[in-house]
Amino acid sequence: MRRFFVIAGEPSGDALGAALMAGLKELHPDVAFAGVGGPLMAAQGLESLFAMDELSVMGLAEVLPRYRQLKRRIAECAAAVLAQKPDALITIDSPDFSLRVARRVKAASDIRTVHYVAPTVWAWRSGRARKMVGVIDQVLALFPFEPPYMEDEGLRCDFVGHPVVTQPRADAGAIAAFRAAHGLGPDTPLLLALPGSRLGEVGRLAPVFGAALRPVLARHPSLRVVLPAAPSVAGQVAGMVADWPGDPILLDPRGRDGAAVLAEKRAAFAAADVALAASGTVSLELAAARTPMVIAYNMNWLSFRIIRYMAKIDTVTLINIITGMRVVPEFLGPDCEPGPISAALLTLLDDAQARAAQVAAEDETMALLGRGTAPPGLRAAHAVLDGLPPQVA
Repeated sequence: MRRFFVIAGEPSGDALGAALMAGLKELHPDVAFAGVGGPLMAAQGLESLFAMDELSVMGLAEVLPRYRQLKRRIAECAAAVLAQKPDALITIDSPDFSLRVARRVKAASDIRTVHYVAPTVWAWRSGRARKMVGVIDQVLALFPFEPPYMEDEGLRCDFVGHPVVTQPRADAGAIAAFRAAHGLGPDTPLLLALPGSRLGEVGRLAPVFGAALRPVLARHPSLRVVLPAAPSVAGQVAGMVADWPGDPILLDPRGRDGAAVLAEKRAAFAAADVALAASGTVSLELAAARTPMVIAYNMNWLSFRIIRYMAKIDTVTLINIITGMRVVPEFLGPDCEPGPISAALLTLLDDAQARAAQVAAEDETMALLGRGTAPPGLRAAHAVLDGLPPQVA
């Protein structure tokens, strides 16, 4: 039997962990799991040591009041790993928690440690890879360009693919149903607006997005704007877009079935002609739906200057980074202004070749991330098992 102790601290990690666990069960049916995870990992057979929500904290203000509790949970997890002696400890993202557990385990044992999701050392803070040496034996990477950065520090790193390539895509029937449900004709042009999923970024971006849309709608009066709101900010978004031009369609998830909300969001992504979005992994969801986009983001002046000083890349949009092309226009920090954003959106709407160039880059991105190959969870399971010594009969 193979035994694995798996730790995930956020919903995204829970999804990665569940897919990995399913892959391990497929490749090695005689397998047992322990650790910390959410509902998706529980469905794969994990009985969580404690609620994963305890680890889902971000930011200094949120962490400080719970610092002692988190320290206790780090010690508790490390003690459980050492007592159970699994074939491997697999930590998934949440590096502030995960790597502290792994460090304690390594200091007291030779248990193999695997960390799923490489740190973004290719973007900034390259020293994070060096700090993993001696703590982590193997890294599982989501992006194809990441292994060399880890390997330069002497770490084994396997590219296993990104989960976006396995997400369902809306078909023509779902798109038609979405349009009909919102009173949209089959040829009504749609612009998707995605001002973020956190209160702070919505507060900064929604006014800029609204102002940027005014000249776009003036030139394209038949254009409809669709806003899929994240549950955490739906109320704020509803208030902030009330004075937007064009009577935007708000996809409000509050009080609705989660599966239905997700299906509607996918249909909206696939139906849209172009999108204006905050920077982040949503760009990969748009790429999976083959939706051309403009990316914009802003933060306070000091944070932007610090990040720009530390950054090792000249773009933050993953399609640009993965393909090595700069086809997705982005407006960051002081460049996040309505005028330039409007001009970029109008170029996409008016220029079929510009849209086609983005769609080609999006298709290449999905191919490079593993679309058409084995699912990432199964690839991750292969990599984990490959790193283990043979079992003694």
